[in-house]
Amino acid sequence: MDKLSIRATEFTPEVILDPGANRFEISGESRPENAGKFYQPILEWLDQYYSLRYWQDNKFTTQGNEPVFEFKLEYFNSTSAKFILDILKKLETFKKDGLVFAINWYYEGQDLDMKESGEEFAKMTETPFQLLQI
Repeated sequence: MDKLSIRATEFTPEVILDPGANRFEISGESRPENAGKFYQPILEWLDQYYSLRYWQDNKFTTQGNEPVFEFKLEYFNSTSAKFILDILKKLETFKKDGLVFAINWYYEGQDLDMKESGEEFAKMTETPFQLLQI
C-alpha cells in the first residue's frame, strides 16, 4: 500500500502515513480553511489500510510490532479537533478487530492545554494515550 504524505503549510499539519516504515504521524499546526477537505483523504486512507490489513493478515497480529500513531501538534482549532477525534475513533474501531494502534500524544513542557487535549481525547475514545513531554 502506498504511503500518504502531505506536506505542512502555514495552516495545515504534516501528515505521514507510511505502513512500510510503520510510521503514522500528524505534526504541526492544524487550522485549515476547510478541515473536512483536508482530513477526508486521511480518513479514507485509514479505511483502505484497515481493509488491506484485514484481508492480507486474515487475522490481525500486532503483538510485538504494534503500530504507533503519533500526534505532534503545536496547535489545532475546534474544527480540526472534530476530525482528530474522528481519526481516533476510527483507530478505536480497528481495535475491536484486533488491529491495535498505540497512541503517542506529544506536548511542549509549558503547553498544558495541549496536554489536557490529549487527556480529553483519551477519555472520549477510551483509548490509553502515552502523553509525552518534549
